[in-house]
Amino acid sequence: VQLQASGGGLVQAGGSLRLSCEASVRTFSTYAMAWFRQAPGKEREFVAPLSRSGSTTYYAGSMKGRFTISKDNSKNTVYLQMNSLKPEDTAVYYCAAGQGPPGSSWTQYNYWGQGTQVTVSS
Repeated sequence: VQLQASGGGLVQAGGSLRLSCEASVRTFSTYAMAWFRQAPGKEREFVAPLSRSGSTTYYAGSMKGRFTISKDNSKNTVYLQMNSLKPEDTAVYYCAAGQGPPGSSWTQYNYWGQGTQVTVSS
């Protein structure tokens, strides 16, 4: 499984970005997906998981109400819509895929994208 993340960039505080992650796999719908992020000098941080069906998800506390994870099985793509961005959201964002249940631990995911940089200016 190869994951290609895109959509990062530079945005002002309060702005929005939509990240995409396309998977090169025929059985995309059988994978749980997730987004993580890592800021400079910090550990990888969980953002949100998404079940195979797309019906189950939750968000890390600081992202609730601002971020939305979704998927389009017909396009083998998972998205992360980020609104009301803050400077503290600045990080490299990674998508991940796994064949187990969706969860918040990076150890649950076997496949990782290369990351896309999100920079939020104040």
